[in-house]
Amino acid sequence: MTSLELILAPNPIFRKKAVPIAEVTDEVRQHADQMLEIMYMNRGIGIGANMVGLLKRIVVLDLQLEGKRSPLVCINPEIIWQSDVTSSNEEASLSFPGISAQITRPDAVRVRYLDLDGKQQELDADGWLATVLQHEMEYLDGRTYLDNLSKMKRDLLVKKMQKYIKQSGHHVHGPNCGHAHHHHDHHVHGPDCDHDH
Repeated sequence: MTSLELILAPNPIFRKKAVPIAEVTDEVRQHADQMLEIMYMNRGIGIGANMVGLLKRIVVLDLQLEGKRSPLVCINPEIIWQSDVTSSNEEASLSFPGISAQITRPDAVRVRYLDLDGKQQELDADGWLATVLQHEMEYLDGRTYLDNLSKMKRDLLVKKMQKYIKQSGHHVHGPNCGHAHHHHDHHVHGPDCDHDH
């Protein structure tokens, strides 16, 4: 069983497509558990498998509304409907620390996926949940949220990120890491987030 860990950009994995999962096995469930563990450890609210070095079509997320954990695992997720109405939100990523950007996406989506028992499910999502689902699913297709921006803006943000990583001596927490995690506050920013962007 491969031990997964958070991958920081730049890395070629963010341009690779994840492959569909033929069967939801114990290994797939273990991968999903590891992804959730890494997400919680780094104070994130969503992870697409490419972010942890895994080229399989798995997305995990948990908006952790009111501080309560309610994890969602989507295997082979696909958007089968999206609204014409759009909304713009400030988005960020654990794999792209120190930066964020205003991204416009469909405000509502219907996502078809397999759950951890291998059963097909459909989820109607709107607002922030729809945003996070779309953000994480992009990774599986070799895209990141920065690809929704102009090249000039993207290049500017990547330089800012590299400067942030260099100045902060940024450390990615592994599952066996003994560091305290309370001083790292970068995450996918929610609408109620009070962090400075």
